[in-house]
Amino acid sequence: MKRVLCLVLTTIGAQLALAQNNTAWVEEARKVATSVPPKLLKVLNDEIAKGGHEGAIGVCREKAPQMAKAASEESGWMIRRVSLKNRNPKAVPDAWERAALEEFDRRAAAGEKPPTFEKAEVVNEGGTSFRRYMRALPVQEICLGCHGPADKLTDAVKAKLKASYPEDRGTGYKLGDIRGAMTIKKAM
Repeated sequence: MKRVLCLVLTTIGAQLALAQNNTAWVEEARKVATSVPPKLLKVLNDEIAKGGHEGAIGVCREKAPQMAKAASEESGWMIRRVSLKNRNPKAVPDAWERAALEEFDRRAAAGEKPPTFEKAEVVNEGGTSFRRYMRALPVQEICLGCHGPADKLTDAVKAKLKASYPEDRGTGYKLGDIRGAMTIKKAM
């Protein structure tokens, strides 16, 4: 009986340690994923104040990937932004990201609040285990000048989008829609 009790307690202890370990990496991932968007919003606001929304297109095209790369190098996580309606051809989600984004859309349609949408999971890809985390990026007021309904965009924004993103799919959003997500992963 003592042996069984000891085995049960050992198993429970191991499960608690595993749960704490999972919680720790998810917390770390959450911090990393939420570190980039506020910095990007500040740069976007500054650029919009200088030259309107058409100037912000260059920020999203050039500075946002640079910011993600710097955060990746600093944190050790691979960081990028993805969307089901991507503007940048590099922002196409993989299968895991697509499933998460579709789940986020279903939850939003059911009335949940997108700023809290996240997914964390350990997945095996090609024989390597990865910690994967995604956090939804809901459309904010500032986003509508470039991502809102096409008939609401200025001619300057439309021209800049056409020149920068000939295959653009990133318009037609309304406030609160899920524009995409920050996605991060790290090999275990």
